[in-house]
Amino acid sequence: MPETRARPFRRLLDGAIYAYPLVLVLVLWEAVTELGYVRPLFLPGVGAVVQQFWPMLIGHQIVEPLAVSLFRAFAGLALAVIFGTGVGLAMARFSSVRWAFDPLVSLAFPAPKIAFVPIFVLWFGIDHLSKILLVAFTCVFPMIVATYHGASAVSGILIWSAQAMGTPEHKIMSRILLPASLPHVINGLRVTLPVALISAFTAEMVAGGGGVGSAMMYAQRFFQTPTVFVYIIIMLLTGLLLDLAMTKLRRRLLRWEQEG
Repeated sequence: MPETRARPFRRLLDGAIYAYPLVLVLVLWEAVTELGYVRPLFLPGVGAVVQQFWPMLIGHQIVEPLAVSLFRAFAGLALAVIFGTGVGLAMARFSSVRWAFDPLVSLAFPAPKIAFVPIFVLWFGIDHLSKILLVAFTCVFPMIVATYHGASAVSGILIWSAQAMGTPEHKIMSRILLPASLPHVINGLRVTLPVALISAFTAEMVAGGGGVGSAMMYAQRFFQTPTVFVYIIIMLLTGLLLDLAMTKLRRRLLRWEQEG
């Protein structure tokens, strides 16, 4: 009974500890602006940003651009997960595939993908396609590496046992390697999710074509600083909420791993 009563207090305390850095930043932000250390043109007050939020929300200046950016991020991420997981499993299973893809992954994985924005815009235009493919290009290599390391860690005894019982190769991939490497795949997905958002937002800032990044740069062009900070906060909150959702999803899907 005492433990049951202590749970709400514990959750409240954990929430306060988690939100402490954000509250500290807001307090310092408001103090700097109220004391006049920074001009409102460069750093508006917290109140001015909050006041700007509601007109933008009612005027569909938040939901619509955010929906466009999320569509591009998730579409590109889905392509990266499908292709990256398949290539990672194949690299772990077949030496010929590993020989073909390993130099490409080693070369492209550390490369700054944002440098390819002009090329993608030149090839695919400024609309959805260029952003989706850029996100996929940015996220596919972490997914390949994560899946490969997960599949490579599978015990050879399991694979030999499956082969001895006449299990086809495609079932070895789908029923042994993929489930065994699922923790690494989920971890790779958690890493690439913010990368997908960053890639989509940045590509929109550079190339336009709608979305939160493009809307923010348009506001900055006309020195609408409170609007710019609203979009920055939207980006931060989007990344935070998606990361929390990804953490809960991992706990639910990999409950067996935690119990083990």
